[in-house]
Amino acid sequence: MLSIQLLREHPEDVRRALARRHTEAPLDEALALDGEWRRVLSEVESLRAERNAISKEIGELSRLAKTAETKEAKHAEHRRTDLVARSSFLGERLEGLEAHVRELETRLRDLLLEIPNMPGKDVPDGADESGNVVVRQSGEPASFDFEPKPHWEIGEDLDIIDFERGTKLSGGRFVVLKGAGARLARALIAWMLDYHTANGYFEIYPPAMLREENFWAGGWLPKFRENIFHDAEEDYWLLPTAEVALTNLHRDEVLDAAMLPLNYVAYSPCFRREKASAGRDVRGMKRVRQFDKVEIYKFVEPGQSNDALEAIVREAEALCLALDIATRVVQICAGDLGFNAAKAFDLELWAPGSSEWLEVSSCSNCTDFQARRANIRFRREKGGRLEHLHTLNGSGLAIPRVLIAVLENYQQRDGSVLVPEVLRPYMSGLTIISREKAEAN
Repeated sequence: MLSIQLLREHPEDVRRALARRHTEAPLDEALALDGEWRRVLSEVESLRAERNAISKEIGELSRLAKTAETKEAKHAEHRRTDLVARSSFLGERLEGLEAHVRELETRLRDLLLEIPNMPGKDVPDGADESGNVVVRQSGEPASFDFEPKPHWEIGEDLDIIDFERGTKLSGGRFVVLKGAGARLARALIAWMLDYHTANGYFEIYPPAMLREENFWAGGWLPKFRENIFHDAEEDYWLLPTAEVALTNLHRDEVLDAAMLPLNYVAYSPCFRREKASAGRDVRGMKRVRQFDKVEIYKFVEPGQSNDALEAIVREAEALCLALDIATRVVQICAGDLGFNAAKAFDLELWAPGSSEWLEVSSCSNCTDFQARRANIRFRREKGGRLEHLHTLNGSGLAIPRVLIAVLENYQQRDGSVLVPEVLRPYMSGLTIISREKAEAN
């Protein structure tokens, strides 16, 4: 959430930021409502001051009525009666105005929650993903002396991915991983968690169901309501990403600067409706409604968030490079930024069978946007002023697309798939996945 002070003092900066994002938001409505809120609040404060002054005078007149001569006592009593009537009127007036102030505050906050973060000055302009910029590429796309297959064919041929039974069990965009396929996914998760914890991240295993307030604080509501699974009976919302849970670990808390930075890593199942995707994305497991992901997350002081973003990108990139698969780092343009992000990079792996670059990680600096919504603050020193810290997140990595990239890049002419060397310690000695070995496992 953007600061209301920022909207008041620099509305044109916010307007330009929205234009760079190529999006609309209720900025003008919020500014008008803020003006009305301040006007009514000013009236409330003025009436409160008058009522307090009247209460003080009533007390003085009551004492005077008891001690003064008859004439003065009568005058004091008459004056006190008038003031009591005025105080009663002010009380009724204040009751209505205070309720109006609360209503305006609620409406204003609702509008502020619909305004996205402002893109950083060093974020490239662009209307959509076509404006994203490839920062660097490591490695060349794998070449084959045969026609590489897409992962859905590899998975079915090896009997390690069962799309038909996934649909039978749960409908479209669900899959069943079997045997060596399930083991490979588990190996990826364990390897990624071990890598991040060795690099100083503290592991968290969050609940997969959260209360609604977590999604407002994390910036997922109201923007992504249609993409989140919700159990209306008990008001549980299924995680679309562990980012939501990690953001809310310190909701409504004041942290000591000595605690920062806080570095968390979490594995979680993730659930998304994926309503918007269509076409070629439907084939295979590129976009599924349930998937596994390892998430890395940082809480840092404001001056450290740019360096922290670079660190997250390097850590996600190192995992991609360790798999020895062609990797790209892509900076996201202003028009393609996520709602919470001020700056972001995607990590992509080449998938030769699908003939496309697959996003396996999105790394974002959300500045103080989420911390402001979640009321997460810190003090630099004892007795110092409260500040909102900065939050950053990144996939480290998303399992289905990494699994796709591994299957398609490590496929062999005979239909088998080599296990990447970094994953072999997690595969109980399995170095190659073939039909026979897949069935045995």
